[in-house]
Amino acid sequence: MKTFNSLTEREILALAISLEEEDARVYEDFANALETDYPEQAEKFHQMRHDEDRHRHRLLELYKKRFGEHIPLIRRQDVRGFVDRPSVWLTRPLSVKKAQKTAESMETETRRFYLAAAHRTTDASTRQLLGDLAEEESGHIQTTENISSAGVSENDKAQAKRLFLLQVVQPGLAGLMDGSVSTLAPLFAAAFATHSSSSTFLVGLAASVGAGISMGFAEALTDDGSLTGRGRPWTRGFVTGAMTAVGGLGHTMPYLISNVQTATVIAVGVVIVELSVISWIRHKYMDTPLVSALLQVMLGGALVFLAGILIGKS
Repeated sequence: MKTFNSLTEREILALAISLEEEDARVYEDFANALETDYPEQAEKFHQMRHDEDRHRHRLLELYKKRFGEHIPLIRRQDVRGFVDRPSVWLTRPLSVKKAQKTAESMETETRRFYLAAAHRTTDASTRQLLGDLAEEESGHIQTTENISSAGVSENDKAQAKRLFLLQVVQPGLAGLMDGSVSTLAPLFAAAFATHSSSSTFLVGLAASVGAGISMGFAEALTDDGSLTGRGRPWTRGFVTGAMTAVGGLGHTMPYLISNVQTATVIAVGVVIVELSVISWIRHKYMDTPLVSALLQVMLGGALVFLAGILIGKS
């Protein structure tokens, strides 16, 4: 992957063209998926698709004027700092809320890209176009906030909620899931292999702290937040690392009890509570159906738990 700061002006314009083309196709897919049951919302996505097409044509005209006919293929996934999104536009049936949240995230990220790109260009015509497109994307953000059938929320409240989701909930949830699940195997393997609460506690403590440090650095180095709006990387890394450690320590603490059988029973209960909380957070903030979230998280946790038992007994 290339870093954003390493892109030339030619590559920045090529990436902008690719972004507008991708966003236009996504909005057309949203419109087609919603037009039967939600014609009003589908029409707004059709209009947004046409706006993105106009943006692309303006970028193409400037690119050909400056750099000629050949446009290098540079996509979102080729540049570090963009959000890795699931392909929700392929989901059927597609909910209005899911489409609205995805579009809002796309527009916010694209606006940040244009603002950052404008500051990196020296050509006056390029800087003017990128700045104009950033302003137009701001209008799209307002449009996406009004698409949901639930009604219109105040701008400040919507912005605060979006930042809270990007900067706290997402990294915190990633850490909590990793800490709660990844430490299960070494912890219960140690419990069944050593039959010692003190040894198991040390293994769980080491696994939790180690996973917290690893996840914290991994999240901090993912992107600098300049394009995604996900906040300062080290703050995000701290949140992820801390929640990873908390997720592992939760079911490690029962092994302070000297009786290993009692400690294991309590630890299993703690694991069930942890996975239930993770499922609820995914349901509340990530729009994952509660039953689906429970099945996904519980299944993953159960497989890791069984792996730990099998390894510990071998």
